[in-house]
Amino acid sequence: MCIIFFKFDPRPASKNAYRLILAANRDEFYNRPSKAADFWGTNNEILSGLDQEYGKEGGSWLGINKRGKLAAITNYMEWRSNPDAQGRGFLVSNYLTENNGDSYSYLKKVSAEGHLYNGFNLLTAEFRAKQDTMCYYGNRGSTEPVHLKPGIYGLSNSLLDTPWKKLHQGKRHFTDVVSNLSLSCDGLVQELLGVLNNEELNGPDPVQELQGDGYSASMIKALTAVCVRTPHYGTRTNTVILIDAEGNVNFTERTMLNCDTTKWSTNSFQFKLHS
Repeated sequence: MCIIFFKFDPRPASKNAYRLILAANRDEFYNRPSKAADFWGTNNEILSGLDQEYGKEGGSWLGINKRGKLAAITNYMEWRSNPDAQGRGFLVSNYLTENNGDSYSYLKKVSAEGHLYNGFNLLTAEFRAKQDTMCYYGNRGSTEPVHLKPGIYGLSNSLLDTPWKKLHQGKRHFTDVVSNLSLSCDGLVQELLGVLNNEELNGPDPVQELQGDGYSASMIKALTAVCVRTPHYGTRTNTVILIDAEGNVNFTERTMLNCDTTKWSTNSFQFKLHS
């Protein structure tokens, strides 16, 4: 399970505004091996965490490169999955390493192979000097990708903006934070980390329960929180990405250490997109 809130504003009204504000949680088994976010790839131009699970090494859940390409993925909540399906994390890594092709064309290609994967939602974006683009495709929804209009969105483990209670509450909190224009960059990051670490339960939620048919009642209950907590599974990475009007990127990752929910490390990266 994961959750992503983002505000897409390709033509911000002022130089102090942001073309993208994104706040995301990665939920996973605490003991699944992975690398914290860092630069990698040709000329170290890609910034992301990386999966190190056997057979899925090199996949990712969220990343950006210095050429302005960004991708993020969430799994689709479904009880039965195919253990032989292709690794979904490569959909993120492949987009970030691809030299040619735009975000929509990439999703169009992915949609033709969507049946090879377990359920997923994939966001792809390009932040360019002349035009910003964000697109979405979910292989349990429409067969066609869509271009996203400017606005505020929420994505969890159903289709984009499915009205789960946790998504509604988190999106409302996110909207309140990003509407506060008096916040500094650091202040905005801290407030968004607060959004991501809200452990309040938002159940019962009949819509989420219907999709999660087959899950235990205790697991369904735990999954109604924006920040998920169970003894062995839950939120283990928070990521905030800000892209301002001038192409400056602020990437902050807070990640769990040693499978211990009381121990965390926070790292921030700043760079300017290539024009």
